[in-house]
Amino acid sequence: MLQWYSLLASTSLSSSLPLAERAGRWFLESGIQDSTGGVARYYLTDAERNAPVSAEITGYALSFLVWSYNETGDGRYLEAALKAGRFLVHDAWDKSSATFPFEALSPEGTGFAYFFDCGIIVRGLLALWRATGDSTFLERAKEAAVAMAFDFHSAEAMHPIIRLPEKEPLDYEPRWSREPGCYQLKSAMAWRDVATATGQSELNAAYERMLAYALATHAAFLPGDTDSARVMDRLHAYSYFLEALLPVAARPEVAVALAEGIRNAGCHLREIAPIFERSDVYGQLLRVRLYAHDLGAVPLDYEAASHEAEMAGQFQCAVDDSRFSGGFWFGRKGTGLLPFMNPVSTAFCAQALTSWQQFQRGGFRAAVEQLI
Repeated sequence: MLQWYSLLASTSLSSSLPLAERAGRWFLESGIQDSTGGVARYYLTDAERNAPVSAEITGYALSFLVWSYNETGDGRYLEAALKAGRFLVHDAWDKSSATFPFEALSPEGTGFAYFFDCGIIVRGLLALWRATGDSTFLERAKEAAVAMAFDFHSAEAMHPIIRLPEKEPLDYEPRWSREPGCYQLKSAMAWRDVATATGQSELNAAYERMLAYALATHAAFLPGDTDSARVMDRLHAYSYFLEALLPVAARPEVAVALAEGIRNAGCHLREIAPIFERSDVYGQLLRVRLYAHDLGAVPLDYEAASHEAEMAGQFQCAVDDSRFSGGFWFGRKGTGLLPFMNPVSTAFCAQALTSWQQFQRGGFRAAVEQLI
């Protein structure tokens, strides 16, 4: 089955609908968003079922739906975004802990919270606030951002995970998502965005502290492992760091880090791709190239960007089935696609490829606040 889908995926760009519209329809029609407004972590194509709803993935989806609404004016995207936003504000938020638990608390009120997830959710809520003007979303975003600064604080970066309800940090593990790192700067963007919206300068100072830490440590993040598959996963995380530099790309030291980081990530991606490749990494790196170029920080390597656009496009599914059509596969090992239709991969690649098309027509502008 995967080989059959692989052939269809390679022809996805020949569809009569624009790729972003096909991706948007997948979010609207596939069932990846359930009746509560929450979005599943992914669709398991071999088991033909959704994974459980995830607050983090709903945050990504919210940003994508608002971006799609801004791009098209189609009210269906705003309606779906409002469902996602209300789910996050009411259902995913734990009032007693004043945070977004990872997935959900147990009946006993115990569980975990992730610094990274909280930042992604905050940025999604801010996107919805900007689109609607509804202060409910801004207030929850502000509350969560302030809690992030207190709950996860450590001497250097931020604790990646805390235990609830105690809010005690978990012991670090030698996995990128279980220890502090430069990738956390992507979620720290939430502080900068909330500060811009509310004038809370202390939150902007928190972003600046995380920026200093990330710039000082990012060079050691790659490759970070001897296993090629794990290096590809770390490329995904490292791309978060590069994305989070974009708000301050005009600073000379940041432009240097962007140039070095883009070059290093591109080399690792091309080296590992024959063994294992992730669609989101292609989309993330392409976005960073386009944004950094438009912001005047790093000249575009057109050949590399063209290659990443071509490869990202190969992961969009063209099967005439609403569960699949328009979505992006998570990745490929060798010649076989992995059986996950992934909302985050879909959001990143759709935004990246749309930006690439706009760039080729001379109409791309780097709106960092809309970066998913």
